[in-house]
Amino acid sequence: MEEQKRQNILDAAVRSFSTLGFKKTSIADIARDAGVAKGTVYLACDSKQDLFYQVVMQDLRKWIATVATSIDPRAPADETLMALARNTLEFFDSFPLVRDLFVGIFHGEHPGWADKFDALRTLGRANVAELLRLGIRQGRFRSDLDVEITAELLQDYQHTTLILGYHGAVKVEDMQKRLELGFDLLFNGLRAGAEVPE
Repeated sequence: MEEQKRQNILDAAVRSFSTLGFKKTSIADIARDAGVAKGTVYLACDSKQDLFYQVVMQDLRKWIATVATSIDPRAPADETLMALARNTLEFFDSFPLVRDLFVGIFHGEHPGWADKFDALRTLGRANVAELLRLGIRQGRFRSDLDVEITAELLQDYQHTTLILGYHGAVKVEDMQKRLELGFDLLFNGLRAGAEVPE
């Protein structure tokens, strides 16, 4: 299949899945939006679920690349992490399928794919883990930090805030403030020189 045609199908699938959700999106909708025959869509995927996974993976990779471009190894890692926290909602508005992945919506729709989605979430925190390692090398974060667990905790905090906002427990206008304050509190425990209880 021609790469441009395949990309048109993936782009149409992103639009449909983002606006209609998985259940309401049909292959016919995607084909119509992409300007191809329904059978052509199946040249790009094995099933609607396979196409869905491909577009979530594509958006996650774009999101990771977007975050990676904001990482400057010469800048203080704690300041970069804080800047990422400030931009969280903007990033997720640009990548609604990634937001929905992190909020956990897809686990209910695709219960057999829990391992696949967990692997995608692991990919999503790779930049945070790299920034933590950078912060340790810079002396900004404690040298005894367990990078992987800390990255997972930061991701969990971010996701919890998104979930609370998604379900209306937190006002959308308060989400950004909560993210920034929470990350600031967490960072105070990460910074080098912070007292570590015995």
